[in-house]
Amino acid sequence: MDLSDIGPSIVQGLLAFAMIASGGMKATTPREKLIARMAWGAGFPTWAPVAIGAAEVAGGIGMVLPWASGSLPAPTPVAGACLAILMVGAVKVHADLADLKGGMPAGVLGLLGIFVAIGRAI
Repeated sequence: MDLSDIGPSIVQGLLAFAMIASGGMKATTPREKLIARMAWGAGFPTWAPVAIGAAEVAGGIGMVLPWASGSLPAPTPVAGACLAILMVGAVKVHADLADLKGGMPAGVLGLLGIFVAIGRAI
């Protein structure tokens, strides 16, 4: 790893950690407790937060596992792009609920996903 790779690697690791932690929490927290912490969950079917959480965990794993193994690095930028798309949806949900402050973390994570997608694709 050369010095030009350190920044993208740090961003990639932080994004993976954030997605796995956030997604794991959504996928495993009982609905009542999740809605108490995240009001947006009340407007979705019971299965939706679990599916969103599973997608976030899969994206987080896709951020680091293929790239770290070195055997198949191509899925890493795809995971970054998919996480960015997922975060656009999260920002939309928060905007629809007039919760712009709540949408900020999703916006930042989406931008980090784009950064990784572009940085690892070239």
